[in-house]
Amino acid sequence: MTVTPTVAALYRYPVKGMTPEALQRASLVPGGTMPFDRAYAIENGPGRFDPDNPRHLPKINFVMLMRNERLASLDARFDDATTTLTIFRAGKQVARGNLETPIGRQLVEQFLAAYMRADMRGAPKIVSAAGHSFSDVAAKCLHVINLASVRELERIAGRSIDPLRFRANVHLEGLPAFAELGWVGKALRLGGVETRVLDRTIRCEATNVDPATAARDMAIPSLLQRTWGRSDFGIYAEVTGGGEIAVNDGAVVPG
Repeated sequence: MTVTPTVAALYRYPVKGMTPEALQRASLVPGGTMPFDRAYAIENGPGRFDPDNPRHLPKINFVMLMRNERLASLDARFDDATTTLTIFRAGKQVARGNLETPIGRQLVEQFLAAYMRADMRGAPKIVSAAGHSFSDVAAKCLHVINLASVRELERIAGRSIDPLRFRANVHLEGLPAFAELGWVGKALRLGGVETRVLDRTIRCEATNVDPATAARDMAIPSLLQRTWGRSDFGIYAEVTGGGEIAVNDGAVVPG
């Protein structure tokens, strides 16, 4: 029986390094990201980001899971209409502010300064710029993983692995494990959205952090390297034809 590849889940990460938000559907434009994906970042002390001249900076400039796993113990929720971020810890609201206003950013920054004190090189600062995305790569794109690849990694590791460790926008189902690694340079259709696969994703130590517990309890890049001689896992895809993508949509994959 032939299995049709499908979109199993959609996510966005409004604030770089903070928790994902599950989406049921999204409208994408050519050259764009998921709406509000990585639209904001938290500078770790004095930073180099200039909102009047935004450019891609290495993630080391910002608070992020690779070094700041305490972020994973916070539940962040973002409201598009009011650009308001609400942060919860253990189910209790601990901070709330409109990220497009100085006072709103300050309210969130004050909480983060206290909560992340041991990790900070200076006062945290929430930064953004119209149309800019604080992705790990310079290109505006979607991050895509194959759930069959996650299951194969689970088999090798001998334990369950939450797909959210990989912080992807699109989870695909109904494919052979690691089929996606052969798609670089090829067209990939996701629901009503046309994309072109730009590159494989090279994994960093952020994947070692359990998104549910904030524990640094695995060594995924090392496991990938020992098993397959590479640390690639997932792909980046540029939107070339805009449209709508929704959970359970079909995917047309290369080959």
